[in-house]
Amino acid sequence: METGLHLGITPTAAAELVRQSAFAGTPGLMHLELIEDTCGEGWLHVRLQPGQCSGEPVARADGITLYAPADQFSLISGLSLNYYGDLSGGGFLISSPYGAESCACGGGFRLAKKDE
Repeated sequence: METGLHLGITPTAAAELVRQSAFAGTPGLMHLELIEDTCGEGWLHVRLQPGQCSGEPVARADGITLYAPADQFSLISGLSLNYYGDLSGGGFLISSPYGAESCACGGGFRLAKKDE
């Protein structure tokens, strides 16, 4: 992993990533990618897929190695991945120590500038 790059993974997120990777036949390997959301310019959406998908490792925790495209390291560094679950379902949440603005659709986010 690149020195200085930090992506936090909570224990609940790690457990769900391990479950999903095993179900998909790639135990312990997941890929995270930030894609431009359809909400408009500057909005990002997280896509998680099983496997390595030609990415570089960005985080390891509790039996899971998370990969991401090398050109997204600057966007990913400092983020934290969490998972919530309840009776109606569940999902992954991204948080940033610098704050993030959520899109009205609930699926997209925009990172605040680190120097603010």
